[in-house]
Amino acid sequence: MDCKWVRLYIERWLKAPVQLEDGSLIHGEKGTPQGGVVSPLLANLFLHYAFDKWMQRQYPQIPFERYADDGVCHCQSRSHAEGLRAALDRRFAECGLELNSQKTRVVYCKDDKRIQDYPEQKFDFLSYTFRPRRAKSRNGSFFVSFSPAVSNEAIKSIRSTIRQWRFTWRTDKSLEDLSHMFNPVIRGWINYYGSFYKSALYSTFQHFDHILAWWASRKYKRLKGRNRRACQWVRRISKHQPWLFAHWQLLQSAAGR
Repeated sequence: MDCKWVRLYIERWLKAPVQLEDGSLIHGEKGTPQGGVVSPLLANLFLHYAFDKWMQRQYPQIPFERYADDGVCHCQSRSHAEGLRAALDRRFAECGLELNSQKTRVVYCKDDKRIQDYPEQKFDFLSYTFRPRRAKSRNGSFFVSFSPAVSNEAIKSIRSTIRQWRFTWRTDKSLEDLSHMFNPVIRGWINYYGSFYKSALYSTFQHFDHILAWWASRKYKRLKGRNRRACQWVRRISKHQPWLFAHWQLLQSAAGR
């Protein structure tokens, strides 16, 4: 396709208004429309040339990762990182963009080998929080590692989703029905957020089990008003049928260590 037509199509997308549910139109003055289906595509195309290719040409020695408009660059020193940030400010200004001053930070990746102190020692990326954490080596000794685990924002999102299920009122459903409804989502959370430091998920899944006990106390007369007995019922089922919910297998494997 001719570049002239490519530019024309992109320009039309950028100028296209966004229609709300009530039928009203919002005309954007600059940038891609928030929530627009084409916005991630246009942002990726633009940043591929404005950032990715530029970094490969100007700073081939600096590894980096980028997902949509979030990125992480790995520098060897603070002065190196501050120099790169200044260069990025200039580069983005040339492209008609600007860095987010609150999100763009120089972070010190503190661990057992990097023992100095700096104000910034953690950052979030792809719903993970990277920060110094206590880890255990293969020989059983403990050390400090700069590692990722599920972020607080992701935990809040998971708990919000669980609340939205409102299954404590679904007493018409069986435990197997709830498993079919929610287990695929729970398994997805474990597969993604459980890649590093699964223990950060334990309290959230224990919270899910408490809600499950509340559901059981509403469904079964013998458990009504007996929260402790309902919690024991959930624990007993989780031991005999751990395949019903993916997090039951996770919690049991952790308890068996």
